[in-house]
Amino acid sequence: MRIDAHQHYWKIDRNDYGWITPEIPVLFRDYLPSDLEPQLQKHGISHTIVVQAAPTVEETEYILELSKHADSIAGVIGWLDLESPLFKTQYRQLCDHPKFTGIRVMIQEMDNSGILLSTPYIEALSYLAEEDLPVDLLVLADQLPQLIALLERVPGLRGVIDHLAKPPIASGRLEPWRSHMAEIAQHPGIHCKLSGMVTEADPQGWTHEDFTVYVHEMLDLFGPERLLFGSDWPVCLQAATYDEVIDVLRIALQDRLSPQEMEPIFGANAARFYKLNSQYIGG
Repeated sequence: MRIDAHQHYWKIDRNDYGWITPEIPVLFRDYLPSDLEPQLQKHGISHTIVVQAAPTVEETEYILELSKHADSIAGVIGWLDLESPLFKTQYRQLCDHPKFTGIRVMIQEMDNSGILLSTPYIEALSYLAEEDLPVDLLVLADQLPQLIALLERVPGLRGVIDHLAKPPIASGRLEPWRSHMAEIAQHPGIHCKLSGMVTEADPQGWTHEDFTVYVHEMLDLFGPERLLFGSDWPVCLQAATYDEVIDVLRIALQDRLSPQEMEPIFGANAARFYKLNSQYIGG
């Protein structure tokens, strides 16, 4: 079983996606399941986790509707306004959909990531921790201190760091990113997605060696059982093809893990973390 634990679909004319503009021509078009299907088949990937790309409940509902007609979608990571008085009501409504798998907190988009420590966020995330709901954490490397403080207040959170917290791969620096990730890895409920790396490297001149040290650091800190492969397609297309994204991770892992040891990173870990319903993943 192989699962791509992080990818997106969108329709531009929905007008949810303010960050996708004509100035990014490779992304400024519709991306739907039929566009990704050939790559999934080529690499033996049976299912994907579709992650929200806009901070609206309406976009989450759109993806959930899309998932009804695409067998390859095993789960949907949506969005909720954690400060809204309607938060719990909207959450319960999303829970009625069998492929609703979790939500994503877009820390990256916060002007002041200290808001994570505000009462509404602490209360909402504590509630989701009690619910044991998977929570994706889209966070930048320089926002990790605030995330560390959050996890101290909500230690039971079932969370996954998207894109290794976007370390400075293009410059090759490790600190303070590595030290902060080491603190986060002390929380057993937190996982890490080996995704989004190519867009943090030099988009025109990256080499496979650029990524090795970052992947190895995550192996050392989280262990292979808490790492998930994600393509970040189609965002990755700004710097690499789907084939190249898979090769980047495979080559970075092969010095440390056998092909058999790698396989859970490419599937079983995601199925376990996201508690995927077996009726949607064929067993």
